[in-house]
Amino acid sequence: MKETKKMKFTECLSHLFVFIKPYRFKLLFGILMVITAQVTFALNPTVEGMITTQLASDIAAHQPVQVDKVIHILGILFSIYIVKTISQFLMAIFMTDAIQKTMFDVRNAIEDKIHHLPVSYFDKEKTGELLSRITNDVDTLSNALQQTLSRVISAVCTFTFVLFMMFRINVLMTCIILVALPLIAFLSKYVVKKSQPLFDDQQNTLADLNGTINELYDGYSEILSYNQQKHALERFQQDNERMRGASFKAQFVSSLINPLCSLITYLSIGCASLVGCLQVLNGTIALGQLQAFIRYIWQINDPISQISQLSSAVQSAFSAMSRLFTFLNQPIEEDVVSKCQIDEVRTIEFEHVQFGYDDNLLMKDVNIDVHQGQTIAIVGPTGAGKTTLTNLLLRFYDVKGGSIKINGIDIRKLSYHDLRKLFALVLQDTWLFEGSIEQNIAYGNEKALKNEIVEAAKQANVHHFIRTLTDGYDTLINEEGSNVSQGEKQLLTIARALLKNPEVWILDEATSSVDTRLERRLQSAMDRVMENRTCFVIAHRLSTIINADKILVLEHGDIVEQGTHEELLNMNGVYARLYNAQFAK
Repeated sequence: MKETKKMKFTECLSHLFVFIKPYRFKLLFGILMVITAQVTFALNPTVEGMITTQLASDIAAHQPVQVDKVIHILGILFSIYIVKTISQFLMAIFMTDAIQKTMFDVRNAIEDKIHHLPVSYFDKEKTGELLSRITNDVDTLSNALQQTLSRVISAVCTFTFVLFMMFRINVLMTCIILVALPLIAFLSKYVVKKSQPLFDDQQNTLADLNGTINELYDGYSEILSYNQQKHALERFQQDNERMRGASFKAQFVSSLINPLCSLITYLSIGCASLVGCLQVLNGTIALGQLQAFIRYIWQINDPISQISQLSSAVQSAFSAMSRLFTFLNQPIEEDVVSKCQIDEVRTIEFEHVQFGYDDNLLMKDVNIDVHQGQTIAIVGPTGAGKTTLTNLLLRFYDVKGGSIKINGIDIRKLSYHDLRKLFALVLQDTWLFEGSIEQNIAYGNEKALKNEIVEAAKQANVHHFIRTLTDGYDTLINEEGSNVSQGEKQLLTIARALLKNPEVWILDEATSSVDTRLERRLQSAMDRVMENRTCFVIAHRLSTIINADKILVLEHGDIVEQGTHEELLNMNGVYARLYNAQFAK
């Protein structure tokens, strides 16, 4: 899902402050330490100038150098350095702690948001986009806060305090320096305005590149099997070239600030230094004051240069914030508080159900009656709406018209938790997470005891396989689950579902990805555990649903036939054609 509306900078800051607020006192103390450090930094040239003035006056008066005064001034200078060092140390501790805890909360908010988004969001959003937000955008924002924030505050404080000290020394020379500032500000604003869209494009192309990498990695085996390495490389190189071009444009345009500002700054420094030398000769200011002023000129140049150099980091952070908070503002699934509890599913009814994606209706008038303990098989060609039917039952999507009821209660009156706890979903594409086999099975019931986990594995006909492994139930499943065969993974997910002890089973082509031997093991296990339980079975292998109590035949989202296996064969319609196509030989 592409967000087209870009969030304003002030809106981004408002959202960011919500996350910073719990740690604001730590952050404020860190900022106070930054200010303290810059105050001491601004005092250095003046104190050093006092030493020069003292030495020059003593020499001009043809008298011995007053060492005690020089030592006293050096003591002040040393104290300033100590205060500055301690302030920088405390600033690093408090600001780092506050910022990293803020980023921790942002990551948690993103993860929590993902679990509350409707399934329709993920239908339109690339996986790479989400990964980019969780990793790249958060890291960009974290680095900006960690490094850029303190430097920006330091630059502003340095500029303010140094300017104050320069005015104290000589107004005329300070005004000469200040003449250049409006021109610098104008150039900076112009370059930032031109480069900001380029940084937005850079962040978006980075997300696209991540999406491509993720997609190519997921399909790596297929790429090799079809000898499409060259095509995959070309696709990556195209996205990589777009990323290179977008990054070059953004960085090049933003980098123009520094040389342009430096040229103007150096011209003003030369003019102010010339005037200062004339004023020393006239006796208007002391030599030490001129020395301090020249030091201040270079000090005030530093924050101007820093701010211009940091503009690219600030713009990248703004782009990252905009993407992050736009994502966090996505509408979530609106849940309800269940008005009643359902512990036993006696009936399930689809009453004149209508559903479609966007404005296109896929289902126009679906009516189904299911009673407790029945096995309902759903068959039909690809795209007929078989999976959509069960997705509606789980409220992954909401109906556009009509209603779905359990025990006569509209499922929209149940909370997502109370509704989904009644079901166990077993998909063709198995999902196992990185962890032990025991942990994966216990995912269906985290409070389950070891003997209950073993019993579930036995019922799923996977216990014997687990015992053949060296570490048994402690065997670790790797990140991709590649150290377990597809068939065994399917049986493990069945064991997980068994442990949940659901009221209703939904098997979405659960046996289509296993071989014949494993299919027999799986089918025998399912025959045992589904006895007297309501079950929906989506299957391509019609041999697995011959004994179903009712078979629904879908075509273009409509139920065109329903009945038992024998009844449908006698109709000699869509089901008969599908069945004969599989078993004619």
